[in-house]
Amino acid sequence: MILYLISIVIFLCVLHLLLNHNARARMVKTIPGPKIDFIIGNGLTIINSAADIMELGRAYAKKYNGIYSIWIFPYSAVIVYNPDDIETLMSNMKYADKSIAYKFLEPWLREGLLTSNGAKWQERRKILTPAFHFNILKQYSEIIQENCDRFVENLQKRAGKPIDVLPAFSEFTLNSICETAMGTQLNKDTTGTAKSYKKALYDIGFLMFSRFVRVYLYPDFIFYLTPWGRQQRKHLKTIHSFTENVIEQRKQYVKKNGVTFDTLVDDNDFYVYKKKKKTAMLDLLISAEKEGLIDKTGIQEEVDTFMFEGHDTTASGLTFCLMRIANHSKIQEKIRDEITEVFGDSKDSIKMEDMNKLKYTECVIKESLRMYPPVHFISRNINEDTILSNYTVPAGTLCHIPIFDLHYREDIYKNPHEFDPDRFLPENSVGRHPYGYIPFSAGLRNCIGQKFAMMEMKIAITKILQEFILEPVTRPEDIRFVADLVLRNNGPVLVNFIKRQP
Repeated sequence: MILYLISIVIFLCVLHLLLNHNARARMVKTIPGPKIDFIIGNGLTIINSAADIMELGRAYAKKYNGIYSIWIFPYSAVIVYNPDDIETLMSNMKYADKSIAYKFLEPWLREGLLTSNGAKWQERRKILTPAFHFNILKQYSEIIQENCDRFVENLQKRAGKPIDVLPAFSEFTLNSICETAMGTQLNKDTTGTAKSYKKALYDIGFLMFSRFVRVYLYPDFIFYLTPWGRQQRKHLKTIHSFTENVIEQRKQYVKKNGVTFDTLVDDNDFYVYKKKKKTAMLDLLISAEKEGLIDKTGIQEEVDTFMFEGHDTTASGLTFCLMRIANHSKIQEKIRDEITEVFGDSKDSIKMEDMNKLKYTECVIKESLRMYPPVHFISRNINEDTILSNYTVPAGTLCHIPIFDLHYREDIYKNPHEFDPDRFLPENSVGRHPYGYIPFSAGLRNCIGQKFAMMEMKIAITKILQEFILEPVTRPEDIRFVADLVLRNNGPVLVNFIKRQP
């Protein structure tokens, strides 16, 4: 019996050495990080609730200096929030490949612009770049304003009592992305399916982040045996059904109304579509399909990607921004004064050139995106041995970049927990590290829709503050973040909308 027990102990010790002290593990362990437990490495360390995992990340960011490591056989990861390291990773195409974390998105987004790599990503970027040309954005702005006017009308009916702003903004941004980028207007007949779509998005984001922190769920055959895997299949059916309907509606419209382009010219960085009319991003994909540059599956990939990224992230950004504006009356009045200075008492259509005059409003948005980056976490794959923060990171290591922690570095932002829009005034931004502020990612794989998002946020804030005084309900100290694909609070974010007197 004793010999049997000794044999088990020896076997477990040998197993521990093989799993956690092999050559690659030893290289990873030269980088600071939490203590490795017997056999399981850091496996139990990162299995936490959605709220606890966010708090753990913030605690590690304070403890370590810009980089730390995680080891769970056979995976190694470094978490990097040093701007010099981030520049190394994001300014070079050899680090452009997304990590295994994005593989979990593939049943949903397949190989769209967010998840694809290499030549496929470059080709898709060329096709889609013209959809965000200045002249197209001008057309989009008119549609966004019309949607925002309807949004404000709905707020007026509920004014005087606390409103959970995330669902309200989610409806506004979903309507906007459908009508602008997809050329399809949601109507009363689609209200129920749109609601189901939004709920499925919310639920699937939670499922995917839950899978990400549980290495034993990485293999597909195990994950799909679990209740989470079955739930994911259900949610994906809802999501894909909704976006397939959006594509079909637009194709029927194009067929009926003859939305076409004379020629399509390869201009190296992007395709040039001649004779642009008032068009949607989806039209570019339909046109590219006719040219043989993309197939039906490819269109679905990009529509799923842009429907998610084009509405959920902006809704998150607007939610936290309005919460902060409501909690800072002086900042709110300063925005209101700027709006009055630019537009007077007019509530007519906002012109793009006038929107560019909202300098302080833009600073407020930027500061909110610093403190509450909707995409708070991105990940890359290290394909070769790489030096980061003077440590050698072995090839095959996952590299996670917590944008949230980067944005709270005290050596970049003085008093980082203070909401201070003035830090983004031109004179206060001089000398700031170019990779110290990346709410829309950075480098070669930056967000293609960042100008669209900033425009949408400016329009929404302008229209809202023309009609309402915002009073705080949810305070910044009430916020408790939960781990998800998009930054979320563990509960509603409430703001009180008080009608302005004429």
